Amino acid sequence: MDFLNIAAILITISAVFSYINYRFIKLPTTIGLMLIGLVFSLLLLGLNHLGFSTIEHHAQTILHQIDFNETLMQGMLSFLLFAGALHVNLNDLAKQKWVIASLATFGMLLSTVIVGALSYGIFQWMGIPLPFIYCLLFGALISPTDPIAVLGILKTAHAPKSLETKIAGESLFNDGVAVVVFIVLFGIAVKGHEISVAHIGLLFLEEAVGGVIFGMVIGGITFYLLKSVDNYSVEILLTLALVMGGYGLATVIHVSGPIAIVVAGLMIGNHGRVFAMSEHTRDHLDTFWELIDEILNAVLFVLIGLELLLISFTGQYLIAALLIIPTVLLARLASVALPIGLLRAKRQFTPGVIKVLTWGGLRGGISVALALSLPVGPERNLILTVTYLVVVFSITVQGLSIGRLVKHVATVAMKK
Repeated sequence: MDFLNIAAILITISAVFSYINYRFIKLPTTIGLMLIGLVFSLLLLGLNHLGFSTIEHHAQTILHQIDFNETLMQGMLSFLLFAGALHVNLNDLAKQKWVIASLATFGMLLSTVIVGALSYGIFQWMGIPLPFIYCLLFGALISPTDPIAVLGILKTAHAPKSLETKIAGESLFNDGVAVVVFIVLFGIAVKGHEISVAHIGLLFLEEAVGGVIFGMVIGGITFYLLKSVDNYSVEILLTLALVMGGYGLATVIHVSGPIAIVVAGLMIGNHGRVFAMSEHTRDHLDTFWELIDEILNAVLFVLIGLELLLISFTGQYLIAALLIIPTVLLARLASVALPIGLLRAKRQFTPGVIKVLTWGGLRGGISVALALSLPVGPERNLILTVTYLVVVFSITVQGLSIGRLVKHVATVAMKK
């Protein structure tokens, strides 16, 4: 089956699921689509057990032709990050820069170590022989908060502006650190590399710092081009070229594509919006990228739900996942509380900030994509199953309740 037919099927399914969610279920779009996808997958699995295996077989055949890791990391991600960064206020981000930087770097690394160590203990206790380096690899892929899931849920959470900026900023920037850590641990676990501290530092500079610099360069060039014309169709095309060409070139020169696109998106969304566009262009640009964001989010979360058909579950793996979920939350709590505790001496924080940041640190498609990038084997099966269940819990339970937590925290703060 060719790309156009697969795309047609995914768009059609996403449209039908969106309609069902909007008309009858009325959940936040991302959560509703993923849950409908999960229910649909379970229904197909149930029909298979009853002897009606044809539909499930066709569904699995289609899903096997979609490389989820490639589709998200090399396809959708650049568009979704740019669309999200377009609407983040750079001044608000600058006010929270130290909090965001500490959470996206130190917090990410701390969470990786805690998840790795505790999950190793859990797997050993359960008699699952997963090497420690693979446990750290799991910690690296499950620790970063997913910008796609986070930004999608934040639209309906109504968090205070400062809290929303912290959560969104961290999720947009911690991918660079996560990718570096994942690459290093992947090299040790899978390829047997011996990697020095100097090599890790160089890799971080190349990926993360290089991504920032490259993002500023392509963002600056696009800003100049936008400023020199006044035609919304040309300007929208320029932003598309920035996203697609910029991300592709970042991959070629080995800098972080996600960070580069986020930086470029912040530049265009702030300076470009004010100094390089007419109001007419701004309206068209916002409408275009909002539609891109909504459509790709719909397809992505439907895909996450349907990925259930490709995952091999066992009772032992399910129990392990149930034990790992609170472990991931505990690691998130520590990785938030420690940096904020250290920063409290120099600045004030919104009451309940640790609770909201901990519960609002959602995991999503990026974690699943990284798990799927592991080589086929028992380690991959275990990590993929646990990752998938952590992501499902994060998006559904945390995503559905973060709004109520924000309201509760705000109410308590007002009473004080």
